[in-house]
Amino acid sequence: MKNHLLALGDFTHDQLRALIDRALVLKAERKQGLRPLQLAGHTVCLLFEKPSTRTRVSFESAMYGLGGQVIFMSAKESQLGRGEPLKDTARVLSRYVDAIVVRTFGQEVVEELARYATVPVINALTDLHHPCQVLSDLMTVLEQKGSLEKPKVTWIGDGNNMANSWIEAASVFGFPLSLACPEGFTPNQVILDKAMARNPGAIHLCQDPATAIQDADVVNVDVWASMGQEAEQEQRLGVFRNYQLDAALLARADKEAIVMHCLPAHRGEEVTEEVLEGPHSVIFDQAENKMHIHAAILEHFILGANR
Repeated sequence: MKNHLLALGDFTHDQLRALIDRALVLKAERKQGLRPLQLAGHTVCLLFEKPSTRTRVSFESAMYGLGGQVIFMSAKESQLGRGEPLKDTARVLSRYVDAIVVRTFGQEVVEELARYATVPVINALTDLHHPCQVLSDLMTVLEQKGSLEKPKVTWIGDGNNMANSWIEAASVFGFPLSLACPEGFTPNQVILDKAMARNPGAIHLCQDPATAIQDADVVNVDVWASMGQEAEQEQRLGVFRNYQLDAALLARADKEAIVMHCLPAHRGEEVTEEVLEGPHSVIFDQAENKMHIHAAILEHFILGANR
């Protein structure tokens, strides 16, 4: 397996499945009160240029739960905010910590850090990819549906970083993925083309949510304006008004479909309160699983790097 986690498309089916399976084991152990503390004596740096609730707390809880230590740094608290070259930051931090978890804007930031770091770099979100989140989502799908290859997955809304990572996941695992995105808000074309070439026939893109959601087993939605797009909020409300997941639209999915949202949710915009709080919603299981998949990721990459 690669030394860094930058995007799901960099890995094989077996490699990603191994991380998910390990997360399930760690989750079971935690619920039994077992804490083997396999990362005792290790330290991770969370280097965040974007604000976070779930990602920060789940990584910190995962690392502390494994016996390790965490150093959190926002951009304003580091030299990144003053223009220090990324290659310098990567090489310095590599001498202090055992892994660097990065939440930033440009994918080029995590790629350059990984190029110069001598410890694992983990992408906790960029504008292009959100691999850790989708791994926790896949873990939730496996728990709920018993398979990662068979369920039909639907994405409704913006073709953002989450959509890009779901596309890569579909290309790796082969599950059918239908995306409904408005014109001008489609996923990254390079990622889409590469994924379709890797697994032809698995991914379908359209503009009609009713078509995409038909008989879906897993329904995904996300906010219409991501961090950094706040100035586009009003415009996007108009563009996406027909992409809201409500009870009528959800009724087109399989009767046992699950609804997923990576949070935070804007109730009354991308999803109704009725759906988000309804029996199909697994959003809080999904949120919990971030902690467990992050534990598996930290354990694998840190111990692998130190073997």
